[in-house]
Amino acid sequence: MSLFSAQLHPGRALGFLVLGASLHDIITRLKAEPQRFPKLDLMYHGDPVKEPVLLGLPANGLRLRFDGPEQRLRLVEILDFTKNHIFLKPANDKERDLVRPPSTQGGTTQQSDAAAGPTFRHIYQRFLGPTYDGEYIPNEDSRDGSGNYILSYPGVAFTFPMKESQYKQSKDVVSLISSTAIPTSMAVFSGDSWAQAQDQLWTEVLPSIKTFAPLSKGKDNSPDEVSLVKIHGGGKVQLFRKWTNNSFWIHLGDTTPQDLVIELGPPDAIYRKNDQRMYIHKLRAASNTNARPNGNDLKRFDELTDTDQSSSHAGSDGYDSNDEAVEDDLVANVSGECFWNYFHLGFDILVSTPTNPSQPPPSRPGNHGLPENQFKSFRADRLVANKVILHGNVPGSYPFNRHRRCRWEIPYLSYRNPDTTISSETQFPEIETNLREEWKSIYPSEEEARKKQRGMVLNRGWGDSPGSSCELLGGWEESGTATTPGVGKKFDGNEESTTTLYGYPGLVFEVLKNGYVSAVTVF
Repeated sequence: MSLFSAQLHPGRALGFLVLGASLHDIITRLKAEPQRFPKLDLMYHGDPVKEPVLLGLPANGLRLRFDGPEQRLRLVEILDFTKNHIFLKPANDKERDLVRPPSTQGGTTQQSDAAAGPTFRHIYQRFLGPTYDGEYIPNEDSRDGSGNYILSYPGVAFTFPMKESQYKQSKDVVSLISSTAIPTSMAVFSGDSWAQAQDQLWTEVLPSIKTFAPLSKGKDNSPDEVSLVKIHGGGKVQLFRKWTNNSFWIHLGDTTPQDLVIELGPPDAIYRKNDQRMYIHKLRAASNTNARPNGNDLKRFDELTDTDQSSSHAGSDGYDSNDEAVEDDLVANVSGECFWNYFHLGFDILVSTPTNPSQPPPSRPGNHGLPENQFKSFRADRLVANKVILHGNVPGSYPFNRHRRCRWEIPYLSYRNPDTTISSETQFPEIETNLREEWKSIYPSEEEARKKQRGMVLNRGWGDSPGSSCELLGGWEESGTATTPGVGKKFDGNEESTTTLYGYPGLVFEVLKNGYVSAVTVF
């Protein structure tokens, strides 16, 4: 295994581990270098989209901490100084080693005297210099009165073991810590001191990694990432950019591929697949004349979860009673239909021939201040954006790390209850309650509503199942390699592969067993 060698940038980064980087980007980078990072341990709370997520690199002596909602790197910890080479390179000065790396002589590795870690004297005199007095934190679980003394520099902190009997507030830091004392860990964080940073460690708006000069050199200017997607219903999706007040709109059935490239840049990949695994549900709906809907009724849940490439007829007034005609229509492949995959933004966009978007929510009929669609062309064969799949990247889920996490909100569910925000961090039972209240007026009865809103269970771990449907879930189980972002992995029993689908007008939710939404399809 090659030694992890990285330059320390206090308050910003440790090598390529830049504070503010996404969990998806960091894992993708680590997996691309298995010789340097042979083992990755992902640890998360039972509430994985709200509580911090930890990524351990035991072979490298590192631990990375990410916040739950945005999955951004907030803290880099060095737990074993012997497994890495950390250095500082001030402007117009020579490189300074935190710990001198082991040298190789005669084919054998010679450990340096400071291999166990840097002494306080080395940190104070040769690495970072003098600093203010630190903070003593007692260990409440300790029986011998031991605790930790946190020595802080701007953006960097060291933890020294210290017994409570040794600590005196009147002593200065030099008198308090022995010159030969070795810290147990080092942390890289954003803030002037560790004491000041703790209050906003998980919520602070970190600067864009594009502004971090060592990484931005020689790279072209790409659009700022999308930090939030608002689903307004009626096919209107609003995307907000991070670090700006700017947003742009995707009008399903109207926005062109050219518009997408201008606003989002080119996709990371383009995926084409003809998936007929949900075909049986369409046939059942077409042949069931007793339950035939009219143009004013809600589309059947089966149509909401359509995974074949014949969804261009979704806006029709009803189903053709001729089963043969329906079958011919279903198996027809629409020329040019494909998914644009934006792995680094957290969503996929279906580009195909125009379809009518879903109906607007009853509480906000019409546009109500939302921008009107501006049709670029009325040609039936033109390509437009028709669906958007927003991925939650929930730790423990089967498609984890195919995409970065995409946060979303449904503003129209807050019109009735202004104090309620329905978002990607809301558990589905609460989302479901609000959606049923919003859409109950379009159903003839409560019983009919329950029938059409029932869930459909699927297992994504089985290769030949609806779980591999590109259109439904954005799955790629059948191609690619394990180190490529967005590519499926073999199910080994550790991931949560069984999920449930719930359909509502303009929305399909994929829900995990813990109640959180793994993905939502907007159409």
